[in-house]
Amino acid sequence: MKTSARNQFTGTVNQVIIGAVNAEIHVGLKGGETIVASITKESAEALAIKAGTAVIALVKAPQIIIVTDFGGYRISARNQLPGTVTTVKPGAVNTEVDIESKGGESITATVTNDSVETLGLRKGQAVTAIFKAGAVILGVAG
Repeated sequence: MKTSARNQFTGTVNQVIIGAVNAEIHVGLKGGETIVASITKESAEALAIKAGTAVIALVKAPQIIIVTDFGGYRISARNQLPGTVTTVKPGAVNTEVDIESKGGESITATVTNDSVETLGLRKGQAVTAIFKAGAVILGVAG
């Protein structure tokens, strides 16, 4: 599959929680981490998603938030992948930041140049890549 989403996580569905409107899908990644996706109940049924299903989870780079220090705060975003900055590629307005999660996943975030400066982002820095469950698009072979 070819897609414009920079972040493509392959994994296996560990759990499906079906609600009245949405379904919460827990995807286990190869490094032991879990991504949570919130999709419609109809989409989960149409894709025949159940425990054991192989999926690809897509997240566009602008949806990734980088946190360097939580300052004691907790946040509601379900997906929080700790890792290390591997590359910082500045552009005219935005910067592409590559992160390797502790589980070995490659994550790309697009953030403003001001944010890079404010956070002091640099290669080797410990960060957490965060994204909401609603930002995850799931795909299955078929």
